[in-house]
Amino acid sequence: MSGWGYLRGRRLWGRRGWGGVAAMAAVCTLAVAGTLTPLGDHGPAASSGGPGSAQAQDAWAPQQDAGSCDDRTLDPATGSTDGPAVERIRQRGRLIVGVDQNSYLWGFRDPVTGNLAGFDIDLVHALAKAILGDPDAVQFKTVPTANRIQAIQSGTVDMVVRTMTINCYRAKHVAFSAPYFEAGQQILAPVSSSITGFDDSLRGKRVCTASGSTGEVVLGDARHGSLPPVKVPNQLDCLVRLQLGLADAVFTDNALAAGQAAQDPEVRLVGRPVTQEPYGVAMKLGEPDLVRKVNSVLDAYRAGGAGSAWMKSYDHWLAKELPGLSGPPAPKYQQ
Repeated sequence: MSGWGYLRGRRLWGRRGWGGVAAMAAVCTLAVAGTLTPLGDHGPAASSGGPGSAQAQDAWAPQQDAGSCDDRTLDPATGSTDGPAVERIRQRGRLIVGVDQNSYLWGFRDPVTGNLAGFDIDLVHALAKAILGDPDAVQFKTVPTANRIQAIQSGTVDMVVRTMTINCYRAKHVAFSAPYFEAGQQILAPVSSSITGFDDSLRGKRVCTASGSTGEVVLGDARHGSLPPVKVPNQLDCLVRLQLGLADAVFTDNALAAGQAAQDPEVRLVGRPVTQEPYGVAMKLGEPDLVRKVNSVLDAYRAGGAGSAWMKSYDHWLAKELPGLSGPPAPKYQQ
């Protein structure tokens, strides 16, 4: 059982409810501080002014997709999965992955062990095992939401596994794997709030969302009378602002919000999801062998129905908060 599994229903870092989560969030927020930060002692931190800079955040803020795009990914059965990109990783001896350490159930620091844990982290270990033969041959780097694309393009990371939604705008700048999960944007609000969802109950309210997120795009188009959005580098910062009374609601993926609601009994998801958010592993354009390799790992990860590695990870981390799923979306392959 993980440290967080042990602590659920008990005191989180010595506090309950809003105070405990706020304390945890403050520590995690200080750890990332808007920059790429290595986790562990595997290598140097990214230099200041790089992917964490304000300029980078502005440059990679998402744009509304115009029309539709090809949402297919490369079929691992129709091309090489052992080309130069995969060989580069093998020669290095470790996989460098951009992740989150602030999202409970997805990518977070277990306060007992000090290790990263969560649904995304399980997938990273499976990728490392398939590519390098060792699930622990990973160098983790924390990446704020708005900096994910630049971290990939700059070569700071080999890939990002960080609840990253596949959409047309991003697909122009990075290559995506097949989806490994599907979520939806939804409102998180205090239990005592009159807010009922992404609707007119938001009129005059302050809604928080992460810069560079799909929630930011949706709020830019339809605010339902809410005030200009409160924008933060990481979505967990929104929960802190909610707790401090600096925001009235959070708009984020329900998969992430479910983790926050699991930690804090004073908040809850309200209304219905208003978008479809398929999560994919993001990689640099022009590295088809790595994309195919990741897709081959995902094929194996989802295989086996109720006994698959995907279902085991889902049952462990997500089934209680996001029940009823039988697997990830089916892959759509091109040649």
